[in-house]
Amino acid sequence: MTKSNTRPLGDLIREVLKRHRLDSKITETRIMSSWEKVMGAHIARYTEKVLVRQGRLTVYLRSSVLRNELEYGKEKIIKLVNKELGEEVIRDVVFR
Repeated sequence: MTKSNTRPLGDLIREVLKRHRLDSKITETRIMSSWEKVMGAHIARYTEKVLVRQGRLTVYLRSSVLRNELEYGKEKIIKLVNKELGEEVIRDVVFR
């Protein structure tokens, strides 16, 4: 058996997830599971769900006041979420 054709298992798993379009679902799950840690309990309490599509994080909130307030901190939120994920996945945030 030659080692020239071997690839790390993690790379293969990421490739399969991406090919079957499951990578965004896993990212959504990772963000939701760490959302309170990243954003705090107050914001987590008003968050209904998050979606990730093509680098855009869409956050559904139950408070229009909080939604407007978070608009001002988009860049910081992007940095915090990407730091928590350990990679640059999120490029934009939309609050709904």
